[in-house]
Amino acid sequence: MDASTPTRIKGRGAASNPEGRFESVRHHAEDDGWQSALLDEAAPRPRTEVRDEHARSIISRNDSPDVPFEQSINPYRGCEHGCIYCFARPSHSYLNLSPGLDFETRLFAKTNAAEQLVKELARPGYRCSPINLGANTDPYQPVERQYRVTRSILEVLRDANHPCTIVTKNALIERDLDLLAPMAKAHLVQVFISCAQLDNQLAAKLEPRASAPHRRIATIKALNEAGAPCGVLVAPIIPALTDRDMEHVLEAAAQAGAHVAGYTVLRLPWELKTLFREWLQLHVPQRAEHVMSLVRQMRGGRDYNSDFRTRMHGEGEFARLLSRRFEVACGKFGYTRRGELPLDCTRFTPPRVPSPQGELF
Repeated sequence: MDASTPTRIKGRGAASNPEGRFESVRHHAEDDGWQSALLDEAAPRPRTEVRDEHARSIISRNDSPDVPFEQSINPYRGCEHGCIYCFARPSHSYLNLSPGLDFETRLFAKTNAAEQLVKELARPGYRCSPINLGANTDPYQPVERQYRVTRSILEVLRDANHPCTIVTKNALIERDLDLLAPMAKAHLVQVFISCAQLDNQLAAKLEPRASAPHRRIATIKALNEAGAPCGVLVAPIIPALTDRDMEHVLEAAAQAGAHVAGYTVLRLPWELKTLFREWLQLHVPQRAEHVMSLVRQMRGGRDYNSDFRTRMHGEGEFARLLSRRFEVACGKFGYTRRGELPLDCTRFTPPRVPSPQGELF
């Protein structure tokens, strides 16, 4: 048995740590005979490491025609949820880290995010438009419980009456209802819970450190009952693996009070296609080729196509079938909107940057 053969690691999505696409050196482990007895043991469980990052800027801007927001903030680099399908995994390559295990174990917390946000919102030329939290990595991943970077950002947005949208798959967001409920009354926040299926056992393999699917549905209910509008994103839909649950998720979320819904299909940019294939072989080998065949059908015969017109929902007959199923289910379960609720940008009041001279007026 090759020492580099991937094995399942409990609590982690990736099973290996391949070099990123910018690395010029490749590492390959071999069994020299001395450690052969260890190969039959369970793979070691890598610990999560978090480093402080001093961000020089905090608001990212985007002009992609298929993304429904112009501005976003990512409080963390990397994500401990470990979702094997996460399209953000390849971004770790820019840090000379692996999109595999490094992405979910070697994290960076932007601990000066709130301070930097105050400076950027206070600039004379700043134009208010909703800021999305969760565009790349989850703002409520487990380390947020300790670092509270997302909460500090929300406090700045609340004080400035600045609208925002949030996408998460962690029930930890309920902690911040004391901020979200008042913001919602002023039409300053819209939350989306991402939930693609209701199978807890499958979720534990696909997204090992995210909240369980039934817990996410309960979070949708808790937020809506508290007055913070919360919709559902059935995302990402994986053909022949999670697509069967689309209608079930939409029904459960509607019963929990969701009135807004959206969906995306699996995206496999850069190194992610290799990591996902590896996951399929480890967890559902009998279905691996069928899943990838349907993925290619939705991507013009390739594993991935980055065309803005099709990358979110795919193309081809299977993609059209998913779209039709989504529309029918939304009508059946009473979803009145497919996009975000209108948020109020007129209340925005630029924050005042602290001055060593103090406040004169």
